[in-house]
Amino acid sequence: MMAKHDAKRDAKRDAYIASIKAQLDELNFGMTDMEERITASKEVMRSHYAKEMEKLHIQAQHLSEKLDEIKSASESSWESMITTTEQLRDAFVNSCHYFKAQLRDE
Repeated sequence: MMAKHDAKRDAKRDAYIASIKAQLDELNFGMTDMEERITASKEVMRSHYAKEMEKLHIQAQHLSEKLDEIKSASESSWESMITTTEQLRDAFVNSCHYFKAQLRDE
């Protein structure tokens, strides 16, 4: 019975990691598009946009590191990391959407 319960918890963690990883991959792909727009933007704005992209890359790295922590966490502790992971993800998503809107408005 214990093995069945552990397998269920492992599956839950694996599904959670896969979900966040897919979102991270999608956002990273979107950042590639934003970087192409920056390259095509006016010289004056490139420096500003480059700084904003650096912030996005840092947020992506923090989220990736948190996923690595979840992957290596014990069975009893990984669920306690969900709130922080989702806060990092939400902040990253919001930053991406905000920056993408800035690029559209140019």
